[in-house]
Amino acid sequence: MITIGVDAHKRVHVAVALDDAGSELTQWRGPNSPNGWRKLAVWGSALGVERRWGVEGAWGYGRGLAQHLVAGADTVYDINARWTAAGRRRAKRPGKSDPLDARAVALVVRQEAPDLPAVHAEDETAILNLLTIEREGAIGEATRLRNQIHALLVQLDPEYELRLPALKTRAGLAVVIRYTTTSENAMHRERAAAVRRLAERLALVLSQADELARRIRDAATETFSPLTRLCGVNLLTAGALAGILGPGHRFATDAQVAAYAGVAPLEASSAGLVRHRLNRGGNRRLNAILYRIALTQAQHLDQAREYLDRRVAEGKTKREAIRALKRFIIRAIWRLWLECKAQTTEVSVQYAA
Repeated sequence: MITIGVDAHKRVHVAVALDDAGSELTQWRGPNSPNGWRKLAVWGSALGVERRWGVEGAWGYGRGLAQHLVAGADTVYDINARWTAAGRRRAKRPGKSDPLDARAVALVVRQEAPDLPAVHAEDETAILNLLTIEREGAIGEATRLRNQIHALLVQLDPEYELRLPALKTRAGLAVVIRYTTTSENAMHRERAAAVRRLAERLALVLSQADELARRIRDAATETFSPLTRLCGVNLLTAGALAGILGPGHRFATDAQVAAYAGVAPLEASSAGLVRHRLNRGGNRRLNAILYRIALTQAQHLDQAREYLDRRVAEGKTKREAIRALKRFIIRAIWRLWLECKAQTTEVSVQYAA
């Protein structure tokens, strides 16, 4: 079995191939472009029929290469940069270079392949992930614009909040789009004009966010609505979860999802004392979604409140109790996710028939 590690960058990719014994066979360096992906795939094919790939950043700079390899029926794993950094620190030569990084990627694949997230061809979940990230960006931009408008309005009228509707409301947005000042001061007039321009930009961003939300809800309703049976998950959250968990069957068990989210505790036992600590790694977007679900369940679900109270009574901190609740939430999400994937497979079989 040939194991190939790829250190992916914006403009260049570097690959290192290892044999069964972990010895380096050869290296490859080429551009991050469709032509470069084809050349790298041909180079890999010449090494042997049985091969597997690890791409650092398979959903980032290495996405194009990873999708090209998957389309050619190659086995590809997504490798987190933190894993390779830990490997470099333990290496006999703890330096850093592109070939060393690629070798570290290959070593992670060679040692951990069964537990690594595999890369699959992009499907509807990839579209949902794109829409969700774009919507999150639009909401962040809307917050930034509101803050700018607020700063200008405070300079124009420190008590504006007593007279104008809240900026988060449609009425407030309508008012600031038409905002004027009676002052003859040139600076005041320019500030008022800036408020109107920012308000127009804010209206555009909010309309785009609303359209993206509509598309996410429609797509989630069609395939991933079972996720909404979990308390704290609406259609937008279901779309975000589907975008992160997909495409294909990236994970084999709920334990892999928990590790990917940074929810699974890390053992830190020593000298006969068994203890665990929080995992601050993993996918932070997924971890944040789980945290919001946990808070919602703690407010609206008796079982969740009782569970948190019981863990705190056992001596856990509130943070540790919430972490434990997130692990249960992962199991529930996993069961519903398998149901979603079964429905998708059923639909695919019907279309094929």
